[in-house]
Amino acid sequence: MRRFAATLVLCVAAACVVPHLTASVFAQSEPPAAGAPAAADPDSDAADPWGFEDEEDAIPTWAESFQAQAVDVGAFVAYATLVMVSFFRKSERLKVVTLVASVLYLGFYKGTLMSIVDIFRLINWNVPIVRENLAWYAFAIFFIVIMLLWGRLYCGRVCAFGSLTQLMDKIVPAKWRITIPRPIEQRANYIKYGMLAFVVVYYLMTRDPLIYRFTEPFWMFTRQGLPVMWVGLAVLLTATVFVRNLYCRFLCPLGAFIALVSTVSAFRIPRWSECNTCKICEKTCEWGAIRGPKIVVTECVRCDDCEVLYANKKKCPHWLIIQRKEDVLARQRAVST
Repeated sequence: MRRFAATLVLCVAAACVVPHLTASVFAQSEPPAAGAPAAADPDSDAADPWGFEDEEDAIPTWAESFQAQAVDVGAFVAYATLVMVSFFRKSERLKVVTLVASVLYLGFYKGTLMSIVDIFRLINWNVPIVRENLAWYAFAIFFIVIMLLWGRLYCGRVCAFGSLTQLMDKIVPAKWRITIPRPIEQRANYIKYGMLAFVVVYYLMTRDPLIYRFTEPFWMFTRQGLPVMWVGLAVLLTATVFVRNLYCRFLCPLGAFIALVSTVSAFRIPRWSECNTCKICEKTCEWGAIRGPKIVVTECVRCDDCEVLYANKKKCPHWLIIQRKEDVLARQRAVST
């Protein structure tokens, strides 16, 4: 079983990376698309036979720009509000609603997620014009804030692909799942850091941002992919049926970037002294983020499972011990009176 699980993870990693090398070979030999416009000759009179100067469009005011994008900005604010309410309420129903909203709104409707491409933007400091992309900047600010405050909350509740795999996890029968042994799981967690290093080095060497399509499956929401990419996606989703949240846990380069930043996140999940011996939360965690008394912040996506248990006064030993002490004190007071 251990060899099978390790082989499965490595095969999926290959399915995500190898297609890029294959597609690149075909892309280099592919002729120009039919109907593609030819480059204009600057010395040709046909480029500008009259010599007229191009008219400059009037730059809209900030008020006009906001008015044109108000619906888009408002929709994102409503979505972000849902995310935070579901996070603070620790409601399983609200969480499911949020996951569905992430898939439908951010995924299929917007088709825009945070991506390794945004790391490329930081490298070149090539960011969109603020005035023309207000909703995108609202999304980017939201992403940065929740990452600095709660670590990988984006992975666990906002990312459309991560939300999709979590919804799959609620549908797929538990008997189909393969539990990866802890030693293999802990080593496999490092694969995503290798993926992050690979795409960044590749981009620095080639300046080709299209590498993201072969290491991130987020393009599936726009339904724009090469046949080899769809094959890789099918392999990935099939493997996810058996190994829950496979891509998010082991392969996502953006998840690796967020994990690195999460080491300085402000708000961590508290642990009781009883957590040194209790294993309830560790067995419940689907992300392998709890190891004994320690929560590994780089793997924790703030899925709520352990926090819900912390608040359950009928299951968490911390509260049971407190209640037992209160009962003992109450009996002692009753005897003394």
